[in-house]
Amino acid sequence: MEIFSRILQGAVQAGASDVHLKVESPVIFRITGDLVPVEAPLPTAEWFTGVLAKIVPDYLRVRLEQDHEVDFAYSLPGVGRFRINVYQQRSGYVMALRVVKAKVRLFEELHLPPVIPKIAEATHGIVLITGATGSGKSTTLAAMIEHINITAKKHIITLEDPIEFIFEDKQSVIEQREVGIDTGTFTTGLKNVLRQDPDVIVIGEMRDSSSVTAAISAANIGHLVVATLHTVDAAKSIQRILEFFPGPDREPTRQQLATTLHSVVCQRLVRTPQNVIVPAVEVLLNTAAVAKLIHGGNLDKIIGAIELGTGDGMQTFDQALYNMAKAGIITPDEAMANSPTPEALKMRFQGVILSESRRILSARG
Repeated sequence: MEIFSRILQGAVQAGASDVHLKVESPVIFRITGDLVPVEAPLPTAEWFTGVLAKIVPDYLRVRLEQDHEVDFAYSLPGVGRFRINVYQQRSGYVMALRVVKAKVRLFEELHLPPVIPKIAEATHGIVLITGATGSGKSTTLAAMIEHINITAKKHIITLEDPIEFIFEDKQSVIEQREVGIDTGTFTTGLKNVLRQDPDVIVIGEMRDSSSVTAAISAANIGHLVVATLHTVDAAKSIQRILEFFPGPDREPTRQQLATTLHSVVCQRLVRTPQNVIVPAVEVLLNTAAVAKLIHGGNLDKIIGAIELGTGDGMQTFDQALYNMAKAGIITPDEAMANSPTPEALKMRFQGVILSESRRILSARG
């Protein structure tokens, strides 16, 4: 365990976001987005087994044997807190560790658009924080919770697997429940949460039809529900939720979502010239126009509604990347490399703005 502790300490000191451990392979840190081998003894199978015996919680040992993968949080006193995923490949176990920042970062530290605090101040509806793995969803979610905690007297209940950030009550009262320890499953936790007098319900990850149904039910009766989801853009976030349901159930779910959805915040991380990682953010607000599109099943037109909704605080990824490049936060090349439609973004830099259907909307000169 001494070597394991030194590895974790080294990761924190190096500012790594992740650590990868595999038998007979170099220890790898992810630093500012890059995978970097570090000087450390190669993990042996015996060493790996000994570490797992010490760090895997008792209640997850059977699941690890049966499913060959588990998620849990691990705290090393004086060093920090880590989210750990243990999984098997080629009959051997591997560990991926995410370094959890001890301090919850506030909105002003995260370079998020000004509409995000306003979203956190919503009184009801479903707010989705989406993006690929490692895109900073948990950090944004934590900032939203802390913003509510600082500015409002609310009862906040979280359901997480595992708990990442630890909150202290300020204006709000916060209870954090970890699946497997404080509640048996997400389903049972969500089933009972409405009896616990919440104002805000935080779902660590929207993962199945049960969590979506519970979120819609809670939003319908006036609660704010904030959840994360693994998707690459705002429109696909809505489609992904509908895919949790079998065919006959999708239509009524879509109708309910048109009413209960508040917003979708989708982000991806980009690199500044100073080698700092910052988020580019797509924002969808469920305005009357957007609700009509969802209600009618016209999800393919949502990107166009976002393009035209900048006055409400909405923006597409291309709009966000363009504005970041024009402000000198990132280079045009970095914007192009992260654009979902690089050809359209290139034309935008040249002064030609296209709609989603590629009609010219405006041109300079």
